[in-house]
Amino acid sequence: MTRGDQYIEPDNSFYRPSRDPNEGTMTLVVVITLLFVCLTGVLAAVYFKKATAKETLANIDTTDQSGYISVASPTPSPVPPITDYQNPILYPGLAGIFINTELQVAPECVPSARKINQTITVAGNIVDGEYVREKPIYMTDPVFYGEIPGIFTFRGNNFRNCASFGYTNLYRGALTQRWEFAGIGKKLASTMNFEWSGVRWTGQPLVAEWPAAVRSSMDMYDSAKQQLSLTEVIVAALDGKIYFFNLQNGEQTRDPIDVGASIKGTPALDPRGYPILYVGQTDNNGGNVFGMYIYSLIDGTLLYSYDGSEDGAYRSNWDAFDSSPIVSGETDTLIWPCENGIIYTFDLNTNYNQAAGTLSISPSVTGYRYIFDDNVGSHMGVESSIAVYGNYGYFVDNTMNLCCLDLNTLNMVWTKVLGDDSDITPVVNEEGGVPYVYVGTEVDNQGGTGEYCGAAYIYKVNGLTGETVWQSSEPCYTYNGESSDSDQSGGCFGNPIIGKGSISNLVIFSFSMTNGLASGNKVVAYDKDLGTVVWEYNMNIYSYSSPVDFYDSEGHAYIVICDSIGQIHMISAEAGVDPKERRITYIQTRRNLGKSNETASGICIEASPIVYEGMLVVGTTSGSVFGVAIE
Repeated sequence: MTRGDQYIEPDNSFYRPSRDPNEGTMTLVVVITLLFVCLTGVLAAVYFKKATAKETLANIDTTDQSGYISVASPTPSPVPPITDYQNPILYPGLAGIFINTELQVAPECVPSARKINQTITVAGNIVDGEYVREKPIYMTDPVFYGEIPGIFTFRGNNFRNCASFGYTNLYRGALTQRWEFAGIGKKLASTMNFEWSGVRWTGQPLVAEWPAAVRSSMDMYDSAKQQLSLTEVIVAALDGKIYFFNLQNGEQTRDPIDVGASIKGTPALDPRGYPILYVGQTDNNGGNVFGMYIYSLIDGTLLYSYDGSEDGAYRSNWDAFDSSPIVSGETDTLIWPCENGIIYTFDLNTNYNQAAGTLSISPSVTGYRYIFDDNVGSHMGVESSIAVYGNYGYFVDNTMNLCCLDLNTLNMVWTKVLGDDSDITPVVNEEGGVPYVYVGTEVDNQGGTGEYCGAAYIYKVNGLTGETVWQSSEPCYTYNGESSDSDQSGGCFGNPIIGKGSISNLVIFSFSMTNGLASGNKVVAYDKDLGTVVWEYNMNIYSYSSPVDFYDSEGHAYIVICDSIGQIHMISAEAGVDPKERRITYIQTRRNLGKSNETASGICIEASPIVYEGMLVVGTTSGSVFGVAIE
């Protein structure tokens, strides 16, 4: 029996540490008693030492300057004040970003044990010998990722840990649909047998509060350009266009950019505040290029495009850039995995003159290609986005590998085989000076054709060694059709939440299809240290959309999650809440609200939302983008 034909029961047996939190009470009492005895001895020694020191000082001739004694008291490093562009949810940004290269990689995660083959190309030429990046990448705490207020990439930053910005204070616990843009169209797929429509997974909006000096050079409508302040929302869609909106009222701020190819993933803005947009296409339905595009947001012109079909990729017939890229502003480098299996870095050579309103780039391309002895080349590819801690990049590929790549040497540090396929983006959290990676899987490769129930696995992994700290799972349903067109998978599709503030001890996952095929969703909060369940919230309708955490000015934590019939749930994220009171409210979004043809039918939310200072924005497969006030 092959692995693909096996039915795998959900396995919750792997926990490290695997223990009852109350275990070892007597040991704790003994330890505390010993510490008390030791502390008493230390205090006594200090007392007699101080007494001796006082007697010595009393005998010193104060006229003799050589007898002066200076005592240095440690001064804690001051926390710098928050700037007007930093996200207060992430402030003060205390991650140390230290990579201890002396730690041993877990034996099961050593790449050479699986006979890895790695190839590096620079400007199309294969590199012989070792490679070292000329401008070393070293990305720090996410609070420092952006240089203007905004949300610049999928899940906000290099740790991929925040899709909200600013505080959102609840005063009546309500969600109110404020605006709708219903103009997103459709585009015929390259297979010619269906149409892409609206906005789908991951499809997260981006946000930027452009400085007035930058806005003055942009081709915005006068109504937008002349506003005292403007928060612009950017949504890329499957009809091949990029749309721009005013966050508060949904009015278009400029003409759409017509890429001409379907866009399913989340694009990225340049976090330096440069008016640059990075966009990847999801289907080969755009003409001559199947790859990525870089646009100027001064005038909407195409600055650069790249086609990945000529790079000798193992998966040479599919060059989608569904991954949402990351920009290392300090080194002027764009980092972007591709579904052809190559991890690209682009030295952008950006030349931006804000005063003159001029912008140019001249990218140089470096490609990293890899394969293991137990992988099939035609299955290689990366759909998840890459998270970056220092110079380590974390991503999941289509052959179930969670990978840690040194971005400066382009050498695989470690790799871990997950229990199933995963397209979600790894999330990084530094704990006790160590980066930990949280990730989950779908239910995809555990059974044969048809409907079955399998395990959606979740992991906490040491980001330096690849060692699994703990693992858990939830049973989810899936359907494998005769062809991939009819597949409908359950499991983890939404990205996990790393708790902050009052829930900093929690990591929260969303599981799709927990009640049956196309039915049920479960949001589960786990203790970060133990992997044990703290609370859960059950939904009747499945969700592929990522849950988003947001916080009020007092640090209270909340979550919004959208489902596949257009409902938006708002729940409390804190522990100790009565399960019957965890849901604060929910709404059913409606097309053509307030008009004679108002309807709630046909609305499906697969894309992930953002929350920006009290306003939620999300796109739908039906072609609408909604702005919902959190009140």
